[in-house]
Amino acid sequence: MDSSATDGARLPPPRAGSRLCVRCGERKAALKRPKTLEQICRECFYIIFEDEIHQTIVQNSLFKAGERVAIGASGGKDSTVLAYVLSELNRQHNYGLDLFLLSVDEGITGYRDDSLETVKRNEIQYGLPLKIVSYKDLYGWTMDDIVKAIGLKNNCTFCGVFRRQALDRGAALLKADKIVTGHNADDIAETVLLNILRGDIARLSRCTFITTGEDGPIPRCKPFKYTYEKEIVMYAYFKKLDYFSTESALAQ
Repeated sequence: MDSSATDGARLPPPRAGSRLCVRCGERKAALKRPKTLEQICRECFYIIFEDEIHQTIVQNSLFKAGERVAIGASGGKDSTVLAYVLSELNRQHNYGLDLFLLSVDEGITGYRDDSLETVKRNEIQYGLPLKIVSYKDLYGWTMDDIVKAIGLKNNCTFCGVFRRQALDRGAALLKADKIVTGHNADDIAETVLLNILRGDIARLSRCTFITTGEDGPIPRCKPFKYTYEKEIVMYAYFKKLDYFSTESALAQ
């Protein structure tokens, strides 16, 4: 980034909108990419963001034509952007995938019921079929029931285990070949650090894999493995995507 000085004082850096996009050189820059610090326009950002995800999919051979792919959809920013981008790339590059939204209703009053409304809108907005599986139907109780029985301590651990199982069972009902999740580069870095602190060598060796569970019935893929969380937020903001952003009351 250029800087200049007057009378020994450093001037503040120019705003992105005060110069031209370094990619196209035609439109005004609208943002500075957190990943590369390039000042680019929105249009170029969309192209670069989507192409990087496409290259990740192609280079890692994540999918095969004709596969049924369940998108883990929580209504949050990551899964919403994933659903939108994957549906766009499937159309643009002729992946030949059958895409579905798969949501889990944990039964958390005031949180999941609201976020599921977002997913239901995404179903219409993106033209993707939606399947919702609930703890109540699968296990006979909700997270609210569990919290009443055991209290708030360790409830996130319980919920995480049950949710992974629910996704697997939901994907099986859809006869899916793959499950994709919105785990991004920040999530993976956090998991690496946690496993180092815990001394969990077994998990550390596999937590960075882009595809896991290949020895199981339904593998899971992370197309956002190299995608920064900040850029996902920026993409959702500029595209005006419809997502739910309130944290679970049980985690507060």
